[in-house]
Amino acid sequence: MYFIDVQGTLISDTDKSPIAGSIEFIETLNARKTPYMVITNSTKKASKDFYAFLISLGFNFGFDKYLDPLMLLESHVDKQGVAAYGADEFLVTLQNMGYTLDYEKPKTVLVAIKEDFTSDEYAQMIDFILSGAALVGMHETSIYAKNNKRYPGVGAVLKLLEFATSCSYTVVGKPSVAFYEESLRQLQKQAPNVRFEDVTIISDDVKGDLVGAKELGMKTIFVTSGKYKSAEEIVPLLDDAVKPDLIYANMQEILETI
Repeated sequence: MYFIDVQGTLISDTDKSPIAGSIEFIETLNARKTPYMVITNSTKKASKDFYAFLISLGFNFGFDKYLDPLMLLESHVDKQGVAAYGADEFLVTLQNMGYTLDYEKPKTVLVAIKEDFTSDEYAQMIDFILSGAALVGMHETSIYAKNNKRYPGVGAVLKLLEFATSCSYTVVGKPSVAFYEESLRQLQKQAPNVRFEDVTIISDDVKGDLVGAKELGMKTIFVTSGKYKSAEEIVPLLDDAVKPDLIYANMQEILETI
């Protein structure tokens, strides 16, 4: 049974095309009736829109096998008084979901991915947090890869703000326990008795996805088709207890082993 990441795992960070073996891997799971969930930290598009995009690329799975942070957001963040930071598409998506953006006296500072945060935005976030606003990350991705460049992910921004303000933060998407527990609940609709120990998670983000999953008892597979050019860039720097169980170049290599 599997949890499967999307960006850098199923689709390319460069041009959003399917990575080698990714469509075939999903088809193999379907043919074998193997339970799985496609779990992503995507937040720029509405959930059903991003799901539809994946289907348009040739992936074949039902919306009941899909989960992203926007689908859990309402249970974490009130719709009133949100100072949101991220790509323009994310801000539009939030407003379409009924969230009221407030950059005067917000109750919540909500951080999503963006490659060009400014010093003024950081200053504004810090002021809001020090004035009592809660700090929430849409996810805790370590690195954001785009256009062959690697930027600090939301997790890195949250750590910056935590250090600057001495205020803690919560996370909606991966690798939060709440997100993984919801992923497991959805997986249990396919396999009622499944536990974390029965799940293998596949991702290109060791720190942002796999470490938290491993701490919950999941088996972890790291693919180097996304954020990292090779395992040597990150794996030797990790504690032995959280290093990935297996490492492959891409989904094609995994497909050849199952």
